[in-house]
Amino acid sequence: MSKIEDAALKLAQPLAEDIGLQIYDVEYKKEGPNFFLRVYICGDRPVTLDDCEKISRPLSSALDETEISNDPYYLEVSSPGIERVLKRDKHILGALGETVEIKLFAPIDGTKRLTGKLKDYSDGCLTIYNEEEDKEYKIEKSKASGIKTLYIFE
Repeated sequence: MSKIEDAALKLAQPLAEDIGLQIYDVEYKKEGPNFFLRVYICGDRPVTLDDCEKISRPLSSALDETEISNDPYYLEVSSPGIERVLKRDKHILGALGETVEIKLFAPIDGTKRLTGKLKDYSDGCLTIYNEEEDKEYKIEKSKASGIKTLYIFE
């Protein structure tokens, strides 16, 4: 986590806790000519627009006071969404039992994209079970270019 992301997390966490939520992730990145500071919030209940506003307004003021970046940036506060990116170990562990998609740097069995139920995550390896193929895959996290949960429409 960058210094800017870490500083934003420290400011945002108590604001989220005050309304019964938690910080899922913080990312600071440049997209085109603009910088974005994104704060993702989640909890045991759905995140509302009102929740985002309750964090965004005081967080914006606190960030302005601390001057965490020399570059102008856009602050966005939102839910991580129904299909969540799983970047950190805690995200992966929180998704055990869910259907995930793993994009790979190099193909396995002729594909660079695997889907299945996340069965286990330990020692840096993800174990998923693909029901259609009746096959289990064990993939090192370092071999994955991206991991996210998948919402299955039924």
